[in-house]
Amino acid sequence: MANTKPQKTVLLLCGDYMEDYEVMVPFQALLAYGVAVDAVCPGKKAGDICRTAIHIPLGQSYSESRGHNFTLNATFDEIEISKYDGLVIPGGRAPEYLAMDLSVVDIVKKFSNSQKPIASICHGQLILAAADVVKGRKCTAFAPVGPTLIAAGASWVEPETNKACVIDGNIITGATYEGHPEFIRLFVKALGGIIKGADRRILFLCGDFMEDYEVTVPFQSLQALECHVDAVCPKKKAGETCPTAVHDFEGDQTYSEKPGHPFTLTANFEDIDASSYDALVIPGGRAPEYLALDRTVIALVKKFMESRKPVASICHGQQILAAADVLKGKKCTAYPAVKLNVVLSGAIWLEPNPIDRCFTDGNLVTGAAWPGHPEFISQLMALLGIKVSF
Repeated sequence: MANTKPQKTVLLLCGDYMEDYEVMVPFQALLAYGVAVDAVCPGKKAGDICRTAIHIPLGQSYSESRGHNFTLNATFDEIEISKYDGLVIPGGRAPEYLAMDLSVVDIVKKFSNSQKPIASICHGQLILAAADVVKGRKCTAFAPVGPTLIAAGASWVEPETNKACVIDGNIITGATYEGHPEFIRLFVKALGGIIKGADRRILFLCGDFMEDYEVTVPFQSLQALECHVDAVCPKKKAGETCPTAVHDFEGDQTYSEKPGHPFTLTANFEDIDASSYDALVIPGGRAPEYLALDRTVIALVKKFMESRKPVASICHGQQILAAADVLKGKKCTAYPAVKLNVVLSGAIWLEPNPIDRCFTDGNLVTGAAWPGHPEFISQLMALLGIKVSF
């Protein structure tokens, strides 16, 4: 981790069928920045899981499917509000019933009364309304939440886009997960955070059915640090999307797979000039299996490695590094099923035990799977000279 001792501690208020991105992206981003985060849910304990929902805009509303399982790391009944410096409330469907829970409402009121930062996104603002903390405050949210906030006395700010965010005093509100970069950045600054060394340009190498978390968590975490981040995919252009896969660990001999969010590309692969970027990130999932066969992909990876620019690859992404023949003599980890590729390519295999272990060897950062994102992102930040201090 970038910081050995957390300088701030934040509470994350969870519930079943909260939106998948809206819990995991801020959770892992804040951990990567050196902030301690306790994720709790009423009626559940540390080690229990909350099921998440994938919400995708569709027609006049949004579709819903099952997301990853989110593991809680603290027990709701043991919360001591005084130890926390801020509160984060994800959206999704969980806030509909959490807003009816008096213990949840009481927590929000205490944070509000203490003037500690509260960051709430999408449907999370239903809880703010129930706690009666938005009167006279400028607030935005997912548009259908507007009437509730207006009825609660808020000064409603219509979200012009799904990226909209508003800050009024200690309350930060966002419309949807599309606005995470600004939402997270505003919260970090409200906690007293100072971002240094953020003038970096980072390229993400994408493909169909890359792992959902493994592209979006680092992508939005780096954007939140004010980096310029581009995502490209061979044979696709800016504005087009890649389907993603939700890979989870659910007790089977291997990971399960479900459909994830569509991921929107920001640049054209054919127009990429590797020399204009400071680092390369390679998500895992199933995409690396076929990207490793693409000569233009291999050439791009070799350029970054030969120039000694930081390259961060996670999970199955190391299949591309192996195919590019850039791992000889390098200390490297990966998802265990990729060990054969890594060893045969001449790398020095590092066992990912536990699965969230990540390693840096020279300009190369490797991780085994998305649970390791906090280390993965913080180690890349270290190579790029990006720091968050409080």
